[in-house]
Amino acid sequence: MKRLFPLHIHISTLFLLLLLLFGGLIGGFGYHTSRNMLESAAEDLTRRIAQETLGELKQVISPAEMAVNLLRHSAIADSATYKDRLQRLGLLREVLNGSMALSSIYLGYDSGDSFLLRRINDDAERQIFKAPEGTRFILQSVETGTSPPRGRFVYYDAELNTLREDERADYAKSYDPRTRIWYTESMAAPGQIKTPPYLFFSTHKVGTTIASRTQDGRAAVGADILLDTLNESLKRQKVTPGTHVLLVNAQGFVIAHEDAAKLVTIADTPDAKPSLTRIEELGIPVLARLTGPIGTLQGKDHYVSRLSLSDGDWRVTIQPVMLEGANPLFLVTAIPDRELLAAALHLLTNSVLFTLLTILLAIPLTWLMARRISVSLRTLAGEAEAIRHFEFSRPIAVHSMILEVNELAKTMEGMKRTIRRFLDISQAVAAEENFDRLLPMLLTETLSAADADAGVLFLVDSERLIPVSAKNGEGQDLMAKLRPIPLPEVGSLLGNAIRDGVPCSGVLNSADQQSSGIGALLGASASRQGLAVPLLNRQQQLVGAMVLLRSVPIEEAQVSFVKALSGSAASSLETRELIKAQKELFEAFIQLLASAIDAKSPYTGGHCARVPELTKMLARAACNEGTGPFSDFQLSAQDWEAVHIASWLHDCGKVTTPEYVVDKATKLETLYDRIHEIRMRFEVLKRDAEIACLKAIAEGEDPAVTRAHLDAKISQLDGDFAFIANCNEGGEFMAPEKLERLRAIAGLTWLRTLDDRIGIAHEEKERKARTPAATLPVLEPLLADKPEHLFERRPQDRMPADNKWGFRMPVPELLYNKGELYNLSVGRGTLSEEERYKINEHIVQTLIMLSQLPFPKHLRQVPEIAGGHHEKMDGTGYPRRIARDEMSPLARMMAIADIFEALTAVDRPYKKGKTLSESIRIMSFMKKDQHIDPELFDLFLRSGVYREYADRFMKPEQIDPVDIEQYLDNARP
Repeated sequence: MKRLFPLHIHISTLFLLLLLLFGGLIGGFGYHTSRNMLESAAEDLTRRIAQETLGELKQVISPAEMAVNLLRHSAIADSATYKDRLQRLGLLREVLNGSMALSSIYLGYDSGDSFLLRRINDDAERQIFKAPEGTRFILQSVETGTSPPRGRFVYYDAELNTLREDERADYAKSYDPRTRIWYTESMAAPGQIKTPPYLFFSTHKVGTTIASRTQDGRAAVGADILLDTLNESLKRQKVTPGTHVLLVNAQGFVIAHEDAAKLVTIADTPDAKPSLTRIEELGIPVLARLTGPIGTLQGKDHYVSRLSLSDGDWRVTIQPVMLEGANPLFLVTAIPDRELLAAALHLLTNSVLFTLLTILLAIPLTWLMARRISVSLRTLAGEAEAIRHFEFSRPIAVHSMILEVNELAKTMEGMKRTIRRFLDISQAVAAEENFDRLLPMLLTETLSAADADAGVLFLVDSERLIPVSAKNGEGQDLMAKLRPIPLPEVGSLLGNAIRDGVPCSGVLNSADQQSSGIGALLGASASRQGLAVPLLNRQQQLVGAMVLLRSVPIEEAQVSFVKALSGSAASSLETRELIKAQKELFEAFIQLLASAIDAKSPYTGGHCARVPELTKMLARAACNEGTGPFSDFQLSAQDWEAVHIASWLHDCGKVTTPEYVVDKATKLETLYDRIHEIRMRFEVLKRDAEIACLKAIAEGEDPAVTRAHLDAKISQLDGDFAFIANCNEGGEFMAPEKLERLRAIAGLTWLRTLDDRIGIAHEEKERKARTPAATLPVLEPLLADKPEHLFERRPQDRMPADNKWGFRMPVPELLYNKGELYNLSVGRGTLSEEERYKINEHIVQTLIMLSQLPFPKHLRQVPEIAGGHHEKMDGTGYPRRIARDEMSPLARMMAIADIFEALTAVDRPYKKGKTLSESIRIMSFMKKDQHIDPELFDLFLRSGVYREYADRFMKPEQIDPVDIEQYLDNARP
């Protein structure tokens, strides 16, 4: 037997690790110290560069600010004529000569006049302006006091001697200082304004403009400043040879750079204009990465970061340069680590070399000891990694000289077996979705884990334990021998476990056997040891219990395992029970809603209950197809659930459709039939005619003639009313001559003597208020389309063209039009355009309602299935006008089911249910017209689904023979 040694004997092996640690700390500390010093110095240098750049900017801009302030108080600001201004030309020249950064100085007057003096610095600028040899200054003037306005360019030498004067009418027309930003902003500002740096159009150089309004506010003085000197200043500030230093604005345009030629970019296109170069256009990868950070900086924020690129690591800083009265600029510095940290890297290299040399000397002394203990530790580390990856296939085989290592190996082996068994059981339980199959599975797995001979699983129902599964070790069902147990009578063993909330083991006495009802399980067994396990949910509430029977006492380890397993089992039990209850509740709610829709109107009957059955019949037929277009069509259990829910909810939007619209039997019917109002008006006209007859007789007219006229009038009124009543029924097509007669009758008038604006609802009062009230008594037309008959469509009732559901239904302008003449003129049926849209809108509401429900992932196709049964295969259906290829097969199935059910239904009072052959013939026309899916219709016939549905839901007198061959695609003439 090998002699085992404790771990402290091998502590000497730690010396090598300490040596490594010590060397690493020295090298690392030296490297990080020097690195931090260099980085701190670089950061300080960056701030100094920013301050010097700001100082340089102020030196450049200060003379211009002083010049602008001087000129705004000078006489030239008040000069109204070119001649007067010309006398101050010398002053402008001195201002320009006072600062080499000043490019031009100018004034803009509120009259539109302009007076600008520009300095020419070299021949390149002179050629840009096509100036004569020796030109030092150019005067650009606009005078609006002449007709037409006069523009001129005057070229001067250094002593202001005129070299040439050009008349420039085009300049006077195109240039108005009052439209320029520097003029408008300076006139609106209380002091000086500074524009952001930009590229001067004429010289293609970077500069900025300072402007200020004059003291009397009738003119503005401006000065253009070149920023060329900043380029050389930045070039001098480079920290290392590879450092990049540049000045950019907030938009990423480069204002100053060590290479001035890179400030301007000109595209390759013929009409391209020069523009400032963007930082990413410099062709330097590290600067291109700073476009984003520059755009996010605000005010005085600064940015420090380290970037890793293919050419190495870079330390980058973005420092704001704040100039009073102007938008901030940003000084960008990018320093390569290989240059900045050269000294630190050298120190680190020396430290590493020293540490390596020491390690080389120590290796022979430590290698033998480390090798002896590393093998077993590496093996255990590998086993731990295997457990972390849930690999339990091989046993742990470790034999070490170290006592603690051997004990650890044994513990890990036991842990490995326990975890594997627990995971296997938990996975099996979690994978079972059926609640009724889950219960016996929980008991079987627990019996196996506890090595029990038999057991019973109870669920809590109110104050009782209901046995739901009972098995012995061989899997034999023992449920027939058990009965429900009141909680107060469960016995001491199970009672103690329930009271304490923990498993309880012990010998089963006769009282326990009788009270718990498991005595019958012990009849043919020697098992007298029991383990009672309470099942508690997440709220520590009792949801069930298990009683396990053994012939020998159970070990503590098994009790602990069963306790852990019971917690997982209780959670699974609670979860599956909740899911089952939620599904049952959801199913009941769905059927409740569908039943309410069917009960809402006699015109729908049991439609919502029959369509699901027919849809599922057709889906089952498609799943059973082994060949043809549906050979690969299959539905999972979750797909069937989606079909079930979608078919039951396919008309849920009908809850929003008013009953009086759905049930509208006559043209004038709303909540009541308004033909009664029309009848009363005819009665009034008949009474008026009779009264007129009696008055005429009383006044001495011939009674016979007068009564003959009365009889003719009453006969005409009776005939007119009979005609209107017939039109109201909506049974016949309204031919043009009928419409003409209707309009003629509408022209008759009757006398109203009572106010029609009292005793009515608030909304009707508002509609009547659209027109002034008439003075009583008033003659009114017999049939009228009044303003109060028009119901405006509210914004929420409109359908935007870009609606998120993709609806493409034409929406009538009005919500309702209850005009009497308008409704009686409906060509066919009883519904107006607005009412027909309101009925069709139920599918819109169905889609909106269903799309707002938080369906789980496997039910997210429910809105598409339910909302497509009014679409047609040729894309002419509603509400989305989608074609066959845009619809799922299940949506196309429901369209067929919806149509067939509607044709054959006998519970709709407005029509008789059609026979089987009539319905099939009508649907065959719809197949030819590409209104329904041809392949599904053939399957509907060929599989016998139509006949199966007829036998279940149609009356015997409706079921007649059908020759389906003539309707199939393979039918022969």
